[in-house]
Amino acid sequence: MAEDVNGRFTAALIVLSDRAAGGTRADACLPLMREGLGPGYEIVREVVMPDDASRLQAELIEIADASVAQLVLTSGGTGLSPRDRTPEATRAIVDYEVPGIGEAIRAAALPSVRTAMLSRGVAGVRHRTLVVNLPGKPSAVSESLAVIAPVLPHALELLADRVTDG
Repeated sequence: MAEDVNGRFTAALIVLSDRAAGGTRADACLPLMREGLGPGYEIVREVVMPDDASRLQAELIEIADASVAQLVLTSGGTGLSPRDRTPEATRAIVDYEVPGIGEAIRAAALPSVRTAMLSRGVAGVRHRTLVVNLPGKPSAVSESLAVIAPVLPHALELLADRVTDG
């Protein structure tokens, strides 16, 4: 398992966007992902790639199997367009899902963003790495992290087998 770096958790950030990967649009999500995680995380990898399920699967497998990071956040590819396959790519490589994370993100957004019910992001665990799919819209990245960031340290401690009963 990736050890904490300077007392911080390790995280990898992946943005899926054909336009950002192709250089026709600047990525706005990586800075928001960094900011949303805060100082408790050491960012050990940042990747911007096209919406390509096979490539995403390979990246997630490499990160988890080599214990590169304790947490992987993805942004993008969670909608209904034909190229939005981030949830399928994630499901294909995780050992088990953590459905409450995606449910919490959608539930928090729904009162103000009716289309939040169309988001298909999932979360799951491969070995001891937690993978979380965030939406691709920058404001949704910030809002989603505000919802889940408070529980991520506990989740990562559980995965590292550092939580004891009592």
